[in-house]
Amino acid sequence: MAQYLPTQFSPPRIRSYLYRLPLFTRIMLLIIVACYIGSIFYPDVNNWAALKPSLTNLQTLYRLNTFPLFHRGFFHALFNILAIVPLLERFEAENGTLVSFILFSGPFSTFPGGMYTLIERFILRSDTAVLGSSVWVFLLLCAEAIKLWRSNPSFSLGPYPIPTWTTPLILMLTITFLMPSTSLLGHLCGAAIGYLWGLNYIKFLAPPERIIRWIEGKLNLLGRVPHYVSVDQKTYGRYGVLPSMSSNSRENRAENGVAMGTWGQGQRLGP
Repeated sequence: MAQYLPTQFSPPRIRSYLYRLPLFTRIMLLIIVACYIGSIFYPDVNNWAALKPSLTNLQTLYRLNTFPLFHRGFFHALFNILAIVPLLERFEAENGTLVSFILFSGPFSTFPGGMYTLIERFILRSDTAVLGSSVWVFLLLCAEAIKLWRSNPSFSLGPYPIPTWTTPLILMLTITFLMPSTSLLGHLCGAAIGYLWGLNYIKFLAPPERIIRWIEGKLNLLGRVPHYVSVDQKTYGRYGVLPSMSSNSRENRAENGVAMGTWGQGQRLGP
């Protein structure tokens, strides 16, 4: 099962929480932190990494993968990290480390980025650069909202029933209203992929489990790699060598929404 952010931010609790993070989640956390530190010493790296439609071509397709990893400043990076870590660890717990790596290094980056580039350049005729990992935050929030919607289709706000699947969109619009510099389009592109994943329309993007199971067995990843999450929960358990958590913690998950915001002349992903 997934673990969640500690309710009391004491050093021992935070250290314990970080120790329990599965492999891919902790790698992504380290990469985001390293990218932010690198941008302090080399500010121009944000220009290199940002997704700017006019600069995205066959020679610079790397931007589709780098833009979620870099952030405009300390608070931009901090809020994105606080939002992405609990969502990402839950996704990894349910799908496995190897599947998570394949999806987030591939379609979960390139598809939202490609949608944003095409809409921004050819429909809106604009050229706004974006960066930040909140594109993944809203992707994961929307996937989770679909799962919740299946078991609890709506909630009441006074006399009005609100469809559960719309909660990420409400959060997105609220953040856009409070922070007008955020990129609504960027968030919508991430949300679209999240909804498609939650509705099982793009589950084919994940490699077949039998192939992942064969790789895991051939390389003995559970035995060799600490904190690795197996795709085969029936045989090994989702967490492999990770310590398990009680199911009650699942109900106390914190969902921290993060928006895209301005960076230079462009926009960022995150507040």
